[in-house]
Amino acid sequence: MKPMNIKGNEIGKGMPKICVPIVATNNAEILDQAKVITSSQADLVEWRVDWYENCFDIEKIKDILAQLREALPEYPIIFTFRTKAEGGEREIDFETYAEVLKAVANTKKVDIIDIEVFKEGDIKTLIKEVQNKGVRVIGSNHDFARTPEKEEIVKRLYFMRELGVDIPKIAVMPQSEEDVESLLEATQEAEQSLDCPIVTMSMGTLGVVSRIEGEKYGSTVTFGTIGKASAPGQIPVDELKSMLEKKHCEEKQ
Repeated sequence: MKPMNIKGNEIGKGMPKICVPIVATNNAEILDQAKVITSSQADLVEWRVDWYENCFDIEKIKDILAQLREALPEYPIIFTFRTKAEGGEREIDFETYAEVLKAVANTKKVDIIDIEVFKEGDIKTLIKEVQNKGVRVIGSNHDFARTPEKEEIVKRLYFMRELGVDIPKIAVMPQSEEDVESLLEATQEAEQSLDCPIVTMSMGTLGVVSRIEGEKYGSTVTFGTIGKASAPGQIPVDELKSMLEKKHCEEKQ
């Protein structure tokens, strides 16, 4: 795996980087959350625009995004419209989804855009159009019902890379400890053969170990909370940082 440098963050080198999602419905709440993040131990910020009351209004998105960038000048910002089908707050047709993502890429205010790779539509072209604006792409897939077989998880990560994404990401819901082990084993296998950083997680209480064992198995970003969580099983940032540092020391011994 080749590390990726984004605003001084070496994603894929050393401890997993901590990303904090902003899940807020209005401008004031979004900017309030941004202020709190600046005094935390977060490395990256994800704006979950599907929580935003104006998530279909491109001009209002661009306006608050400019303010967010000003509030978080040093942080890599991930822009994510998580759809209802993959655990998000809103349903959206592909045409509107692509229009929003391309408009955001044009602003040059974000560093990474999350694209759900299994949507109906010309995903490969959308990935390329976003990247042509100088924005990196996380290709994502979320299964809130189950954990696919290990081979299927690996296959999906490979498929994302073949589509051209910069960082493949998969999140799954475990029904047993064996499911968590499958996710970790798949992560290790993919990390050893792919030439890019990957992000994986097993959600919920059962999967918490996957959020702190990234350095051992090869997942390069983990999601922590300040306030509201954007997915089940996320850990408060300061607690997560402490856990990661402990694991890092253990790995070096």
